[in-house]
Amino acid sequence: MIAIVNYGSGNIHAIGNIYNNLNIEYYVASTPEELMNATSIILPGVGAFDQAMGELERSGMREALDIMVLERKVNILGICVGMQLLAKTSDEGIKSGLGWINGHVKKFDHAKFSQATHLPHMGWNTVNIEKESKLFNNVDLELGYYFLHSYYFECLNKEDILTSTFYGDTFTSSVNLENVYGAQFHPEKSHNPGIQLLKNFANL
Repeated sequence: MIAIVNYGSGNIHAIGNIYNNLNIEYYVASTPEELMNATSIILPGVGAFDQAMGELERSGMREALDIMVLERKVNILGICVGMQLLAKTSDEGIKSGLGWINGHVKKFDHAKFSQATHLPHMGWNTVNIEKESKLFNNVDLELGYYFLHSYYFECLNKEDILTSTFYGDTFTSSVNLENVYGAQFHPEKSHNPGIQLLKNFANL
């Protein structure tokens, strides 16, 4: 069963409502013991990198996540800041991330922006497939996804990049390494493309 990690960050209820409508079973995990029963995991996140990482550490689930993801190879999907936490480090703070995917979180470079481009990157944007994945099966990519962020994941291994998106410059909008997945956009705010992606993740 899918566990949505409740560590004080992220739109848990919106994700849960989508799974309720899809008749896909899920539960909210708030302790390490609850997390250990999961067959798939969703790690949501909003706000700043250090704040989210600190809340995850205080929840007591940091070590449990390592066991589930690295040892048991349970599928995990990080969303927005939850994706950024998959990186090793971030320009937004001093804490180390989970480090499951080789990357660093950087702030968009204003020097590359046109006058019409500003931060945060907010609203709908398209994604371009860089690597085939079942995560995007039956998704109408022309509809795009909803973004809200000022920092992006700089993926150091190109083979880990699932999709890219253009906003002032091309950045990585989703990642995948083995059982670890991340989406910079918010599928829970992205209507049909987001619903299909969350359904696909449940069926991996």
